[in-house]
Amino acid sequence: MIVSIAELVICLAAILLGCELFSNGVEWAGKKLKMGEGVVGSLMAAVGTALPETMIPIMALLFGRGARSIEVGVGAIVGAPFMLSTLAFLVTGVSVLAYSATGRRGLEVRADATVIGRDIRFFLVVYSIAILAFLSDIHLIRYFTVAFLLAAYAYYVYRTLAQPGELCGDCKELHIAKIFNLQTRSRFIALQVAIGLALIVLGAHGFVRAVEHISEILGISALVLSIIITPIATELPEKTNSILWTRNWKDTLALGNITGAMVFQSCIPVALGVSLVRTWHIHDEAFVSAFLALASAGVTYLVLKIKKKFSPWALLSGGIFYVAFLVYLGMRH
Repeated sequence: MIVSIAELVICLAAILLGCELFSNGVEWAGKKLKMGEGVVGSLMAAVGTALPETMIPIMALLFGRGARSIEVGVGAIVGAPFMLSTLAFLVTGVSVLAYSATGRRGLEVRADATVIGRDIRFFLVVYSIAILAFLSDIHLIRYFTVAFLLAAYAYYVYRTLAQPGELCGDCKELHIAKIFNLQTRSRFIALQVAIGLALIVLGAHGFVRAVEHISEILGISALVLSIIITPIATELPEKTNSILWTRNWKDTLALGNITGAMVFQSCIPVALGVSLVRTWHIHDEAFVSAFLALASAGVTYLVLKIKKKFSPWALLSGGIFYVAFLVYLGMRH
């Protein structure tokens, strides 16, 4: 048990370090390429910080063994959108309130409503269709859904690139350049991104094994453990980045990092999961978490459409849906 917990902590540290290197690298890449905040937040940073929770189900489904591995994979797939649309929204809303209380910023959320609204709208439509793939046993429908999800994300990338928003501003010094006293050149940016990716992949592989061992020792469902524990841990990069960007009033980057990851998680991991597992047996916990993810995102989008701007109070509502799921689990178990 102690060995498994130690392995979990070490792998988590590797994942977080890899994400920090990757996110910092892609932010510099966006600056070098003169990309807008919409592209950097919703695409580059979102995909980078979404890699841990994406690699975990891939590793579990490709290299895992037995039903527990499938439960880990399914739990990570449905848990990521749930945590992003509830807990990550909550953390961002709390950050706005906390920084405004200390005078570092105001209560106004200066996010590009067009960019973030588009992300949430994509998520609501695509994830609703993705859930149908989970529930269907008809292979033709599942294959069609996989093709649709991949095409939908390609279209989303096209739309994001066509509407990049304001140019990306200042960013933290490149870590490799700072440590080794180097100039921020393209080859060092690429090297840092590659190192980050390697740490993410290796950390995710070990994280899957540790979760399986702990769930088996404690007699806890690997699915439940994956829905709750895995996304909280692996989505720390999104939450951390959003807190830092919120402090600096870079709200488009802060929210785009979350909503872009929501779109990515509702398309790519689901498509890969449906392709890799011939027979899905979606449990009630997974279905409820998916429903609450849609409900939380729907509330935020509704407030945006009514008020034409984001509100920290609307983001705080994500906490209600997160607590509701914990209450549901407590009643079930």
